[in-house]
Amino acid sequence: MDNALDTPAAPPDPRASDSLARPAAGALLLTGAGWLARAVWEIRLYRAGEPASGPPDQGDGVHRPLNSLENSYHLVGTAGSLLTLLCAAVFLMWLGRVRDNARALSGRPPKYAGIWVYLGWMVPVVNLWFPRGIVADAYRASAPGRRLPFVVNVWWGLWLAGLLGGVLQQRDADSVIARAYSGIGPLLTADVAVAGAAVAGALMVRTVTAAQTARLARV
Repeated sequence: MDNALDTPAAPPDPRASDSLARPAAGALLLTGAGWLARAVWEIRLYRAGEPASGPPDQGDGVHRPLNSLENSYHLVGTAGSLLTLLCAAVFLMWLGRVRDNARALSGRPPKYAGIWVYLGWMVPVVNLWFPRGIVADAYRASAPGRRLPFVVNVWWGLWLAGLLGGVLQQRDADSVIARAYSGIGPLLTADVAVAGAAVAGALMVRTVTAAQTARLARV
């Protein structure tokens, strides 16, 4: 699945890989905290109970005014979304650098074309395995003969669980509020899965980077 239009491999740069790993891991941990904050607010909504006026979306395009707790959930959700966007940008920069370094180290084209570093997360069906495949391919090229770290599978399994939970539920804020009032279990499961994926992702970033940095130092 390599792209014939990929540019020639640049010389590996261990400093760039390691310097990107730190903000990527930090952004992942902040994002995980953001999703845990959502879970906390959903618990608060559940405990408060649905107001007598009903859910925020009344149907037929009618929305009632939000109460203070519902407004604060919107703020928490917006902050979490901004953190997620920041995390995605930094993580993709790290992933691209790790892939390029692995290509230079191994002297062979990567299994996945460079465009999939970005599109692999968005294209349906392939987003179920391409991102993990890019990480696994970069690790194996950087540390030949070594087993793929277990944390890679933990990260990806939790991410898929959170992704599935988000697909099965409407994730706009007002519909989440309505679901929190009536059935909080699936919401919390998805939130905790994404938060867990963020923590495991931070560990994965450090583990893969450390293996690649050690190989680059030997080279």
